[in-house]
Amino acid sequence: MAKRDYYEILGLNRDASDDEVKKAYRRLAMKLHPDRNPDDAEAEEKFKEASEAYEVLSDREKRGAYDQFGHAGVDPSAGGMGGGAGFNGSFSDIFGDVFGDIFGGARSGRGGRSRGADLRYALTLDLEQAVKGDTVEISVPVLAACEECRGSGSAPGSQPSTCPECSGAGQIRVAQGFFSLQQTCPRCRGAGQVITNPCRRCGGRGRVEERKTLSVRIPPGVDTGDRIRLAGEGEAAPGGETGDLYVQVEVRAHPIFERDGRHLYCEVPLSFADAALGGELEVPTLSGRVKLKVPPETQTGKLFRLRGRGVTPVRGGGVGDLLCKVVVETPVKLDESQKELLRKFKHSLEKRSEHHSPKESGWFRGVKDFFDSLKH
Repeated sequence: MAKRDYYEILGLNRDASDDEVKKAYRRLAMKLHPDRNPDDAEAEEKFKEASEAYEVLSDREKRGAYDQFGHAGVDPSAGGMGGGAGFNGSFSDIFGDVFGDIFGGARSGRGGRSRGADLRYALTLDLEQAVKGDTVEISVPVLAACEECRGSGSAPGSQPSTCPECSGAGQIRVAQGFFSLQQTCPRCRGAGQVITNPCRRCGGRGRVEERKTLSVRIPPGVDTGDRIRLAGEGEAAPGGETGDLYVQVEVRAHPIFERDGRHLYCEVPLSFADAALGGELEVPTLSGRVKLKVPPETQTGKLFRLRGRGVTPVRGGGVGDLLCKVVVETPVKLDESQKELLRKFKHSLEKRSEHHSPKESGWFRGVKDFFDSLKH
């Protein structure tokens, strides 16, 4: 029976990158692996086929020969390169590369040492703190290295012994039919050593639960969604490196201001009289109060820009502005004399309504034209 094209088996184009080859094989291997499909001969056969294709296409020299000569270029019996797609022990390379990611294993830090987990802490700030910056203290529960055994897990004066299961290698080989799979040792969990005389304080775990108080410097300009990394303040790993702590920022809603990037917005209520006659308003900013001149005949919705009264972005760039939106306020709870004055005022405006209220007159004119057009 003729062999299928290796690119077709993995579902790839012939110009696929090395990373795409690896991802395609990983996807098929997760689906077809014998451990996930016991007693399924068809899945096992497809798994062998995919593994053979991956072995060739993941090796640049073999892939070049296959691209030029087809299966003959990698078939030793056909006088090709030799050592190609046969199942002759080279699966250890495939599984070490791909299945280490799938089935887990120790998380490594610098120099191959195990590394503790990173932690996340949600920090809620006021808008003033986020804009101006601050220093706050937080209390974080962590797994810290045991001080009594210095993170080794063994009682003081004793040492861990070599794991009898893996002979100190940290990994074992499991037979899977005609090939073997390398896995993390289940007894020592990849450490290569086991605790024979555990520490009394941590019970041999090398870590204890603690609550750590940390001082966090908040840089000016942070916003919701920003993260502050505190290196080495995460979880400890037994005999390894400590992870990091990521402080996730969330900014509380402000009663006056809204933030949009580097700009701030606020609504400023304006009396009917001040809107018509003009005047001067006192407007709050995050750095104090400022005077805002309102020209006569100001309409609701008008924006006034106060330059440089916004936010300096944490990632750099110019300081933003404060934009004040005017909202003309209708007077309420009027007494009879005030109502009478307004009636007289209204009557005086009606004599020249088009002159005093151009938008209102134009709108009603447009409505009239609309209904007139429906009659024809």
